[in-house]
Amino acid sequence: MERFEGTQDYVATDDLKVAVNAAVTLRRPLLVKGEPGTGKTVLAHEIAKATGAPLIEWNVKSTTKAQQGLYEYDAVARLRDGQLGDERVHDIANYIRRGKLWEAFTAPQVPVLLIDEIDKADIEFPNDLLQELDRMEFHVYETKETVRAAERPIVVITSNNEKELPDAFLRRCFFHYIKFPDRDTMQAIVDVHFPGIQRMLVSKAMDIFYEVRDVPGLKKKPSTSELLDWLKLILHEDMPLEVLQNRDPTKAIPPLHGALLKNEADVMLFERLAFMARRQTNKG
Repeated sequence: MERFEGTQDYVATDDLKVAVNAAVTLRRPLLVKGEPGTGKTVLAHEIAKATGAPLIEWNVKSTTKAQQGLYEYDAVARLRDGQLGDERVHDIANYIRRGKLWEAFTAPQVPVLLIDEIDKADIEFPNDLLQELDRMEFHVYETKETVRAAERPIVVITSNNEKELPDAFLRRCFFHYIKFPDRDTMQAIVDVHFPGIQRMLVSKAMDIFYEVRDVPGLKKKPSTSELLDWLKLILHEDMPLEVLQNRDPTKAIPPLHGALLKNEADVMLFERLAFMARRQTNKG
C-alpha cells in the first residue's frame, strides 16, 4: 500500500503522517486523540481517499455495545415470523444482522474501519473489542460459523478524551495525539479551504482567533472547524478588513462571534471582559 502523505483537502503534519504509516505497517489500530474539531474523524475519510480503500464507519454512542459491531440476532422478528407461518423462520441466518466489524472482515477489498468516539461508550466496550481486533475473527453461535478477516483492515479509532481507556486496549494500539494547529499549519489549512483569500484578513482573523482561545476560563475553546466557519461568514458578509483591524477592546466580543463561542457562559465571560476594559478606559 502507498504511504499516506495527506491529501489535497487535508493538511497532515509530519508526525501525523508518520503515525498513520506506522499503524498501517504494523496493522495495529491507530488511536487518535485530540480536541474536538481537530480533524480526527476526517482523517479516516482522507486515509481511505488516499489509499483508494472503502470506508466503513461505526459511530459509537453511549448505548453502543461491542457485540453490535459483530452481529445481532433478532429473536423477536423470528418469533413473529414463526407465528405468521413465514418460511424464512426455518433459516436462522435470516435473523442475523451483520455489524461493522463483520462488514470490515469480509469486505472484498481491505477497508478503512473508523470506530468513531470510542470514549462515548461504556468502559467495557474497548475491552470487549480487544479479542476480535487482535485475532481478527469471531464466532457466530447461532449459525456455528466463524467470521475471519483474510487481511487486517486499517482501523482508525478516535477519542475525545472524555474517559480513560483501559491499558490492555491502549497496548494494542498505535497512539497519536493531534496537537492543536500552530499558526503555520492553520494558515495551510485555511489556504486549502479558501484559496486566494486576502492574507491580511486571515492574519488579523487568526490574531483574534488565537486571542479568544487564550482567554482564561473559557469553557469551550473554538476549534479549527469553527475558525473556518467564522472566515466563511466574514467573507460572505463582505466584512471590511478595518472591522477586524480596528476592533475596539471595550467591545471584547468579536464580530459574528456565534461561530466561535458556543455557550452562554463564554459569551458572558467576554461581555464581562468588555465591561472591565470600558471601566479601565473611563478611569484613564
